[in-house]
Amino acid sequence: MTSLLNIVLVHGAWADGSCWDDVIERLQCDGYHVTAPQFPESSLGEDVARLREVLARQDGPTIVVGHSYGGQIMTALGNDGPNVDGLVYIAAFGLDEGESIDQLLAQGAPTPALTHLDIDDRGFGWLPEDDFVGHFAADVDPAKAKVMHAVQQPLAASAFQDVMGPPAWRSHPSWFMVAANDEVIPPDAERQFASRMDAVTVELPSSHVAMVSHPDEVARFIEVAAPEPPTPAYL
Repeated sequence: MTSLLNIVLVHGAWADGSCWDDVIERLQCDGYHVTAPQFPESSLGEDVARLREVLARQDGPTIVVGHSYGGQIMTALGNDGPNVDGLVYIAAFGLDEGESIDQLLAQGAPTPALTHLDIDDRGFGWLPEDDFVGHFAADVDPAKAKVMHAVQQPLAASAFQDVMGPPAWRSHPSWFMVAANDEVIPPDAERQFASRMDAVTVELPSSHVAMVSHPDEVARFIEVAAPEPPTPAYL
């Protein structure tokens, strides 16, 4: 089996690339080449364009890992993502063609983390600190959760209405980590996403931000999707 060295990590809404810090450290120690770019979250189209730019820079096959809305970004790559060899969803949206986030969330009452979503004058949604600390990052140390809140990347509200085209998971092998205590995306919705994409699935007793509260488990799960890389030159 060809070794895969490249892993691209896609952050979701109300986060930035730093949410992957502890996972990046573990993957790098195991010899992987990791990229965790920043996404503007100004529209789904612009976010997908940014991901394509990053993927085109990879030297060979790449595993793409998406958290939350980051799953929406990588799903929207369709069947022609540059260098994409597989997809890993971490408590993420895995919509099918014709679906939107709004459509999914409208099936029930707002989840606890999104109950008080604050839409600013430019149409970007922000999470209040109490909801961020108490629901979005419920199993993260509160002091760290407050730092995460301070650097949150707001999401354009229009992204909730974007309708998915042909999803990337129909043409790429997929893995899915369900966050059983998620208060952003309903865990049952995550299970449905995983089932219909026939993903290799695990479930973790985690809040929405599993990569922050359970970095060891998340890193190991990503490595399940990525065959062992060559031994680093410095060893």
